[in-house]
Amino acid sequence: MFDFSIVTQWIHSLLTSFLPEEVAVFIECLAIGVCILLAYAIIAIIMIFMERKVCAAFQCRLGPMRVGPWGTIQVFADVFKMLIKEIIAIRHSDKFLYNLAPYIVILASIMAFSCLPFSKGMEVLDFNVGIFFLTAASSIGVVGILLAGWSSNNKYSLIGAMRSGAQMISYELSMGLSLLTIIVLTDTMQLSEIVERQADGWFIFKGHIPAFIAFVIYLIAGNAEVNRGPFDLPEAESELTAGYHTEYSGMHFGLFYVAEFVNLFIIAGVAATIFLGGWMPLHINGLDGFNTVMDYIPGFVWFFGKAFFVVWILMWFKWTFPRLRIDQILTLEWKYLVPIGLLNLLLMVIIVVFDLHF
Repeated sequence: MFDFSIVTQWIHSLLTSFLPEEVAVFIECLAIGVCILLAYAIIAIIMIFMERKVCAAFQCRLGPMRVGPWGTIQVFADVFKMLIKEIIAIRHSDKFLYNLAPYIVILASIMAFSCLPFSKGMEVLDFNVGIFFLTAASSIGVVGILLAGWSSNNKYSLIGAMRSGAQMISYELSMGLSLLTIIVLTDTMQLSEIVERQADGWFIFKGHIPAFIAFVIYLIAGNAEVNRGPFDLPEAESELTAGYHTEYSGMHFGLFYVAEFVNLFIIAGVAATIFLGGWMPLHINGLDGFNTVMDYIPGFVWFFGKAFFVVWILMWFKWTFPRLRIDQILTLEWKYLVPIGLLNLLLMVIIVVFDLHF
């Protein structure tokens, strides 16, 4: 497995050979920022195109086909359209908070996205509280959603923001319990360490029943966290027009739209990292030839393959199940997922304390 830290160390030594240390680090930070923003935009484009095609497949149709081969340029046309649309100012809104809200949402999304370990040595942030920082950064987005609903001075936006806030804050608890289950198993919160512990088997296979239960709970809670069907009540078109971003237009709406899709990828990326081995290849004991072939596949290919597989599962959920009512959403969380998550965490503690895992 190739270690990209060799490349980054070579670049750092090259820059410091003719530049002061502070200037070299500043240039590296700028380059990393540009790469993160570029990757963020590319992932958003891929996710939007994938959403349309997966939706079309489940509804027995083709999806966008006219702009470019198989509709591949349709997303770029939509981006251009969004960029040239006018940003309409709402007369009785809180102008400062109204304009600030989409940037808070996109900032939280980019911070969480930058924590994902794409391959060995290809992490922007890799420290001993990586999972804690990732969950904390992603939680900031609910502040932007609440500000968007309140500052718009629109009853539909406010109701959508309140629904979204209640839903996101509630389901963060189940997500946290699922991640805690794996933290107990690995005894670390560092993402690279968690991936390294899966070199001889992914946790979805070798973590016993608690790891599988945590994976299922995480998928359900993650789907609710990003306000996607069947948990898309905050944006219920039949009731609330567009929910908390009803009054937004132009690129302000575009920021909410992009953040929603990339947040879905972040949820899938964390699931791939924590439960499916991240950049680790698939190894089967006794099949040395097969394992050798798997090792030749680059780590980032494994990561993105697993992440997009989880994205496909979550899209399958969205286009299969009907939308839930708000009371059903909260009942599912507080009466079922939280108690199951707590019992599952206790079961994992028992397995680790008595050394029952393999």
